[in-house]
Amino acid sequence: MPGEPASPPAFGLTTADTPAPPVWVWLRRGENLLVVLPLAVMVALPCLEILLRTFFHSGVPASAPIVQHLVLVVGMFGGALAARENRLLALSTATSRFRGRLKSSARIFSNGFAAAVCAFLCWASKEFVVSQRGLGRELAYGVPLWTVQSVITIGFALVTVRLLWHAGATWRGRLAALALAGGLAALAAWSPIPPEKLRVPGLALLLLATALGAPVFTALGGAALILLWSGGDTIASIPLNHYRLTTNPTLPSIPLFTLAGYFLAESGAAQRLVKVFDALFGHLRGGPAIGTVLLCAFFTSLTGGSGVTILALGGLLLPILVSAGYGERTSLGLLTGAGSLGLLFPPCLPPILYSIVASGAGRTSVPIDKIFEGGLLPGLLLMGMTAWWGVQQGPKVAAANRHFNARAAGAAMWGAKWELLIPVVALAALFGGFATPVEAAALTAFYAFFCEVVIYRDLKWFRDVPRVMTECGALVGGVLLILGVALGFTHYLVDAQIPDQAVAWATTTIKSKWLFLLCLNLVLLVIGGLVEIYAAIVVVVPLLVPVGEAFGLDPIHLGIIFLANMELAFLAPPIGLNLLLSSYRFGKPMSEVTRAALPMMLVLLIGVLLITYFPPLTTALPHWLK
Repeated sequence: MPGEPASPPAFGLTTADTPAPPVWVWLRRGENLLVVLPLAVMVALPCLEILLRTFFHSGVPASAPIVQHLVLVVGMFGGALAARENRLLALSTATSRFRGRLKSSARIFSNGFAAAVCAFLCWASKEFVVSQRGLGRELAYGVPLWTVQSVITIGFALVTVRLLWHAGATWRGRLAALALAGGLAALAAWSPIPPEKLRVPGLALLLLATALGAPVFTALGGAALILLWSGGDTIASIPLNHYRLTTNPTLPSIPLFTLAGYFLAESGAAQRLVKVFDALFGHLRGGPAIGTVLLCAFFTSLTGGSGVTILALGGLLLPILVSAGYGERTSLGLLTGAGSLGLLFPPCLPPILYSIVASGAGRTSVPIDKIFEGGLLPGLLLMGMTAWWGVQQGPKVAAANRHFNARAAGAAMWGAKWELLIPVVALAALFGGFATPVEAAALTAFYAFFCEVVIYRDLKWFRDVPRVMTECGALVGGVLLILGVALGFTHYLVDAQIPDQAVAWATTTIKSKWLFLLCLNLVLLVIGGLVEIYAAIVVVVPLLVPVGEAFGLDPIHLGIIFLANMELAFLAPPIGLNLLLSSYRFGKPMSEVTRAALPMMLVLLIGVLLITYFPPLTTALPHWLK
């Protein structure tokens, strides 16, 4: 626009007329590259592997371990990016209600305590890397494995510095947080009080810091640190478990499918898909609600969670629903509830992570394909019930002057034809037998990139693609930080034989399988309303699977019960994730969003109870396909 300053080119590209940016801008771009380049290689290597295997019966040497360790790189540097932008997920938003000196003090305490936890994780990871260096192992092509593992230490160090930086708007607040973190470190290192006597005070301070806004990963990592240290165990087991999780052979599917979803969310795909569903269903009574349900499920299955769905589609769909005669509260409740409907459909990420964790926690393997097969009918049930509720809440007649227009519907579908094929690409690769789950994810990410950059040209190569990949890396990094330290916490629980005690208590106290399932629904609803879904999977599933086996539950049925309850818990007050995101996206108070979403929560609750107490809904399709 005339009169507006030109924005500097992305990625450090300059022109003769563009002055060189400040040093800190170059540093930020360089740090972004530490996420963008590994993500690009993670997409390219599996796709190249498919081509070479299909046409030349060969492959790329050490491709799989390279991609697995690139997840570690993306996770740690992505976590550092999330910390840089102050976007690490927190359980509590209590400080947003504080003002003045009270707010500053709360931020100093929560960030200072979190920085102390992160500094200990940095030290523990350094000890882990030193122990690995002595083994002399190589990753591939002569690269020592310890050099890649040292990324854990670097990542935690960067996060520590940024937690201190965001502790205050001035140096006084930052130095106060640094003093607090240093004092806690000194107390842990040189206190004359025996560690076991510091366990309860340490956990109490951690709980307070979490309530005041400390990130989720420091809450879980801090609990693991305090429990291991006070019990006389080595804290180096936390980075060891972090490394094992992030280099799991199946885990690269998570950042790759997330990247595919980001390419869709940041382009014009949402507008094209809205046109398709409006053309197909807009003429029906309740058609806008049906289209909303289908579109939200489509987006959530590709992006891995309801967050991107609500943020990307909310602004487009709310005006459509209101103009079709839906009340604002009904529209708000429908969008809030529909945001997580695709959670059970492939290639959504929580079922993949559940499969990974559950297969290592019980005696029976839980394959990814069987989890998706088991979730198909329950997912359709929840979608159908949501659409039915939406139809009932809408105008009692079809939209005035609206008739199905085959030409308009065909034009809308033709305009979005490449994006409508994305689920076909993902499912064919995932279940077609010619690609592993990681390769299927890479192929889906490449296809989404090709659609939005090459075919539709919504995203520009050097301006938008690096930005989108950086955003994806920050999200993935924040999630992997949580997962890694959560596995360290789980390691303590297993070492303390907590799962065995849970099995013994449950089988002694609860005699009926159906009563156990009711208790399970209640507990999962509470947990899902308080804990982020990925952390809940890593921490709760290893405790849940042995108990489910003791009651003779089908492992696929147990998995779908867990995931369906997590989906319902997105709407659970007071801090269900969908409630928070809708409040942020639509600028409404949490109380108003909660009231609007309660009818949807009741509808989905009935669906979850049907899934729980009618096992064939989950087990019939996997058994039939077997």
